[in-house]
Amino acid sequence: MTGVQAARHEHIIVADDDVRFRREELERMLTLLQHFEVVRPQNIFRPQPWHARWDTARSLLNRLAGGDWPGTLGVRRSALLDAGGYSGEVLFENLEMVRTIKAAGGREAVSLDLFVVRRPPPARHFVSQRVRHAYDEWARPARFAAQLALLPGGLLLLLLGGPAALIAAAACGVAAAEFGRRKGGGRTAFSPSSAFWAPAWLAERAVTSWIALSIGLFLGGVRYRTSRLRYAATPRRLLEQTVREACDKGRLEMPRTNAA
Repeated sequence: MTGVQAARHEHIIVADDDVRFRREELERMLTLLQHFEVVRPQNIFRPQPWHARWDTARSLLNRLAGGDWPGTLGVRRSALLDAGGYSGEVLFENLEMVRTIKAAGGREAVSLDLFVVRRPPPARHFVSQRVRHAYDEWARPARFAAQLALLPGGLLLLLLGGPAALIAAAACGVAAAEFGRRKGGGRTAFSPSSAFWAPAWLAERAVTSWIALSIGLFLGGVRYRTSRLRYAATPRRLLEQTVREACDKGRLEMPRTNAA
């Protein structure tokens, strides 16, 4: 928010330091910001060591369910400031920013075909992020519940159908990831082998979701650097309530209808 407040231009791109935009991608982002208050592109890992391929499977599955969450967003400065800014005291910050802008009536573009390169972290750092990324899903209870169901569901399949049932389930995961790869022109950005990593990511999330649940219930939040964060993101209904209260007090204009 300090950077947004200090910025001189209306159209802003926020990004982690491992994101690498090219000129044409910047131009596409700025074009979209003429019509939307926040833009969510698609990150792709370059180069692709084993752990980047593993995490790419997550992106492919997310493309089927509302789009992936990249390490960069485009945002209109006035929309974010008019919404009162967003909370930096949560773990899932890009979701928090998008929710805040949409709660104030802003429009979101999920641009599945706007591919922006991201450098993969070292393998050791990737491993350290697994539980923290699972903890993000506290912000989306329905998705969190579905991911929690992966482990007991897998054990039940193994008990009732044996290894063949698990193999069939893994094949369904690969098929779903492949649909995500083909959606929105993804075949130009993701290699054909990317979908085959989906079972590995699903197995990871089946375990780390339960660890994240335990951390939230018994430790009061997940550790992030030198602190412990309790909240993944502010619930949408609370953000909308905050906006309504601000509108009633005359601090904000009444929100527009969301177009996306």
